Amino acid sequence: MMKQLYIDCSMGAAGDMLMSALAELLEENEKKDFIENMNGAGIPGVHIHMEKKASYGITGTHMHVHINGHEEGEYYHDHDHHHHEHGHHHHYHSGLGDINTLIDTLKIPDLVKEDAKAVYRIIAAAESQVHGEEIENIHFHEVGALDAVADVVGVCLLLRMLDVENISASPVHVGSGTVNCAHGVLPVPAPATALILKGIPIYGGEIKGELCTPTGAALLKYFVDEYKQMPQMNLCSIGYGIGSKEFERANCVRIFLGEVANVEKGQVHKDKVIELCANIDDMTAEEISFAMEKIFDAGAFDVFAESIVMKKSRPAVKLSAICAGEAVEGVTEAFLKHTSTIGVRQYECVRTVMDRKKETRQTPWGPVDVKVSTLGNIEKVKPEFDSMAKIARDNNLAIGEIKRKIYE
Repeated sequence: MMKQLYIDCSMGAAGDMLMSALAELLEENEKKDFIENMNGAGIPGVHIHMEKKASYGITGTHMHVHINGHEEGEYYHDHDHHHHEHGHHHHYHSGLGDINTLIDTLKIPDLVKEDAKAVYRIIAAAESQVHGEEIENIHFHEVGALDAVADVVGVCLLLRMLDVENISASPVHVGSGTVNCAHGVLPVPAPATALILKGIPIYGGEIKGELCTPTGAALLKYFVDEYKQMPQMNLCSIGYGIGSKEFERANCVRIFLGEVANVEKGQVHKDKVIELCANIDDMTAEEISFAMEKIFDAGAFDVFAESIVMKKSRPAVKLSAICAGEAVEGVTEAFLKHTSTIGVRQYECVRTVMDRKKETRQTPWGPVDVKVSTLGNIEKVKPEFDSMAKIARDNNLAIGEIKRKIYE
């Protein structure tokens, strides 16, 4: 059986609430191990503990993050932990390099460190674009707070402990109105959050306030494989992460842990995808490259260009994108906005998909993440490049040497 998670984002997502809901899915002894590991990880002055809490009749877990004895939101306000009172204590202002250095010093598994740093890269890239600064110059006025580090590391550690092979989520409710932050009063979703959520189905308007925070959005962006209605699964447990802010309905993130049967030997797993394409003969290579990037951002799984010859023997490019049904509208709009075409062709395709799962393989230099794909008697093993690159850099090795050890 394959373990999978489904995240209900009908009340958005924030780092502390995701951590709380995931912690609820652990066995009791694992919960104690998690708290001990987090409190012993070495995040300066940070202490966390779990508390049972109710919201509109729903009982779940609220994770308290204390810094030198004070509890505060990830932000000065309620911009993350949408759900704590304004804090005035011990803000940890830092750049991406400082955050990475801090994470590297923590007593947590290397793969958890890599996940946490990747989540912060997503946040920094969005902040960089919003403020027109180089990514290295981004100063985390808010998401650099130490309780935010605790939330990001906590979620990354919990997902390693749960060892799930697929994560899907509902469309994300972002809320509406405005939010107060270090830069002033911003519209919801805040600009950095909106950038992070590109390519992810979102909606708003029902509730005033910020439901999805930059940290919550970045964690979803990094870990969630697809956004859809809840898939069929044998339900094992449900985790409720309760926030501290009161809304007109239960303020919780709900996560379902379930199992699905692996694709059996000889069984073929098929799904439907949409292929969109257009023929273009009046754009430069640079313009096409930019358009491909924007089509990816709109939610395409893959974007590719082929050389063709059109009428009057004109050399041209056929630009194609493959996406899920729910992304068709956004991807089509990206085609029409960023290319010179005035029409986009659409085909429904059935694709045969190998069963995929993530594994950790041991090497003489430490653990490496690999993606294992199987169908019948066919098996393919692909190491995650970032894991191999870190080992190669740390040990002055060639990537090929590491690959050989993994395949052995």
